[in-house]
Amino acid sequence: MKELTTNINSEELKAQFKTKPLIHLTAMISNWVLIIGTIYLFQRLAIIWLYPVAVIIIGARMHALTVLMHDATHYRFLKNRKWNDWISNVAIMYPIFTSIEKYRYNHMRHHQHLNTMEDPDWVAKLTKRAFQFPKKKSEFLLNLFSYLLLYQGILDALWFLKRYKNPDKHKKVEVKSENQVLKHGFYIVLFSTLLTFNLFQSYLLFWIIPYLTAFFMFQYIRSVAEHFGELAYEDSLSSSRTILPTTMERFLIAPHNVSYHLEHHLFPGVPFYNLPKLHEKLMKTEAYQRKAHITKGYFSGLLEELGKVE
Repeated sequence: MKELTTNINSEELKAQFKTKPLIHLTAMISNWVLIIGTIYLFQRLAIIWLYPVAVIIIGARMHALTVLMHDATHYRFLKNRKWNDWISNVAIMYPIFTSIEKYRYNHMRHHQHLNTMEDPDWVAKLTKRAFQFPKKKSEFLLNLFSYLLLYQGILDALWFLKRYKNPDKHKKVEVKSENQVLKHGFYIVLFSTLLTFNLFQSYLLFWIIPYLTAFFMFQYIRSVAEHFGELAYEDSLSSSRTILPTTMERFLIAPHNVSYHLEHHLFPGVPFYNLPKLHEKLMKTEAYQRKAHITKGYFSGLLEELGKVE
């Protein structure tokens, strides 16, 4: 693919790559505070019709945590790579039953071979009807509804866990850098805590169900938005999409500036908190203005694009 040539001042561009671990850590803690606070508030109020709201909020914050893990995958969290991965695993990846090491192996090949037969994400989704566009809005929305019924989320969970269990089954590549002591220790502590305090029901209601419903639903929406539907796939500017979300969409679907996906593919080393500024600078370049695929909103612009015939 053709690459983007920009006229951004080199010093200005370099500044966008600077990491600020405290911002990342604060965002991580904030998401957990929202999750725990939502659980506490629902249990205090005990209003049954608020449970779906709790599921949506918890699932959205799970999704937000994985966005932070994505930055850590590119080592945009801590300079110490071991601590970068250990903290991300304990705080994010082990709770959702995988690891940053497995994700990284898959994700780096996605960046190196974007939207080609060497891109594991692209290949895995090509034959799935959910990622085949254009399609009627009703079919897309029905698919989203199937997540809220647990059906599609369970299928996605099995699909994802199978993919990341053996990221390259043909080459039989093993992820050797994962800290097995840390991993097994995490699950021992988790199970012991659930058993000691009899929290299995709460764990099911406030973690497993949000994970299998809202979490995977938001993951699906974002995955579609990033690389599917009315994209030309001619060069680096037409192979992924940036979406300008509403405030509610930013909270639910596009936390931590993840909607600036085109910018991320152009400059993967830029941390999430610098992506809006990078977008502003790119908007001043002629090539970006002319060819960049920018969509306004998920449930407005994106939904319209997914139904268009290319």
